[in-house]
Amino acid sequence: MMQQILIIVNDAPYGSEKLFNALRLAIQLNEQESSPAKVKLFLLSDAITAVLPKQNPSEGYNLQQMLEIVIAQGGEVKFCGSCMQARGLSDLVVIEGCQVATMDDLAQWVLTTDKSVTF
Repeated sequence: MMQQILIIVNDAPYGSEKLFNALRLAIQLNEQESSPAKVKLFLLSDAITAVLPKQNPSEGYNLQQMLEIVIAQGGEVKFCGSCMQARGLSDLVVIEGCQVATMDDLAQWVLTTDKSVTF
C-alpha cells in the first residue's frame, strides 16, 4: 500500500538548507521500492520563491532541478498563492508543474496524508 507523505516548507530557498534537505527527502521517498510513497510538497512563506525559474545560485545545489525531479517522479508541488501575492510575485512565471494553492488546499492535504513533515 502506497503511503501519502506531505512535506511542508516555510523557509527561504537559500541561506539555510531546509528546502534543499526537504527536496532530498522527497526524492529519496519517491525512489523507495520496498515502501512506495506518494509525496506532496507544499511551500509557504519565503519558500515560495523556489518556484521561480531560472535562478542561478553562484554555487551549491540547483533547487529548480530538484523540484523538476520531484515532479517527474510523480510528486505534487504546490505553493501558497497568498504568500506570492504578499511578496508581489503573483504575476511571475513559475516552474512547470508547480501549482498555486490556498490554505484550504493545504488543509485538505493534511487531512488526507498518512504522514506530515515540516522544514
